[in-house]
Formats: sequence, structure tokens, C-alpha cells
Amino acid sequence: MPSSSFDFRSLNRLFTSQASDDLNKFLEKMPQNAGNAVLIAAGIAWASAAAFGLFAMMQTQQLTTLKGELQATEALKPIVPTLTMVDVSKEEIATLATSLKAVYTGLLVTPNNNILTIQSRDTAQFPQFRELLGQVANGGLGWKVSIESFCVGRECAQNALDAKLKIQKMKIDKPVTTTE
Repeated sequence: MPSSSFDFRSLNRLFTSQASDDLNKFLEKMPQNAGNAVLIAAGIAWASAAAFGLFAMMQTQQLTTLKGELQATEALKPIVPTLTMVDVSKEEIATLATSLKAVYTGLLVTPNNNILTIQSRDTAQFPQFRELLGQVANGGLGWKVSIESFCVGRECAQNALDAKLKIQKMKIDKPVTTTE
């Protein structure tokens, strides 16, 4: 129904002093006209609606309080950076291998991408082998050296000393934040 076709002047009869007297008379005669059972049922319905409204209001208040506490807790959560492992460049590994070959002449040092292979055919080279492993472990700033394979003595198939070391760096990135 369009609002332009509604006659608002027809509502004037509801706001007169006679209208409030009519409402008062209607409510006074209600028990006689409707009966007590209907009034009790209506009272129970109104009481149930009021109780449900009160329950909903209390739950909403608790939910609002809980949401505030959650936001306060989230504000205390520390921001943790993202840590990732990145392979060391081939050039750095090749430079390291060249310098190690010059110092440890009895050992075969071979770079392959970010893996450094150290080998010897003789177990007499073990002290140099051990020192070379220590130098690689402390070779660069932020390096993480992990052993891919390690073999000493009779367990080795080809060489008496054989180690493959994977060299990576830790990269620290900005924290990943989630927005809700």
C-alpha cells in the first residue's frame, strides 16, 4: 500500500480523550468478556515473552563482555616474525670451497649448489677432516649447516672420509598478521 494513498487523518480518532476512556472501559470489562482462562493464558504468554527478552538481554551483555576480554587478550599476544630457511648462494659456497681447498690440501672439497662435499681416501686425514667440518659450521653469518650424509672408515663405500653438508641461512620476515 503506497504511503500517498493512506489517510493519516483517520488516525486522529485514536488520539482523542474519548479513546483513552474507551480503552479503560475495555480493560475493565475484559475478565467478563474473555473469561479467566484466556486471561491466564495471555498472562503466561506475556510472562514467557518477558522472560525470553530478559534472557536474551543478559546473554547479549555477557557476549559483549566476553568479546571485550577477547580483544584485550589478543592485544597482549606478541607479534612473532616468520622464520624461513633459504639456500646459501652458489657463489658463497664456491668461495668457501676455494679457500678450504687451499688450507686443507689433503681433502677433496666440492661445491654443488648449496651442498658442500668433503672427501678423503685416507683415514689419516681425519684431524683435518674434523677441523674442516668445524670451520664450515662457523663459515658464515647466520648459516645453518646440516649433515646430509656422513661416513667415516669401513662404513664408506668409496672413500675413507665422506661428508655432504647442506648450508642454508635463516631469513627473518615481517610477521604475518590476520585482520578480521
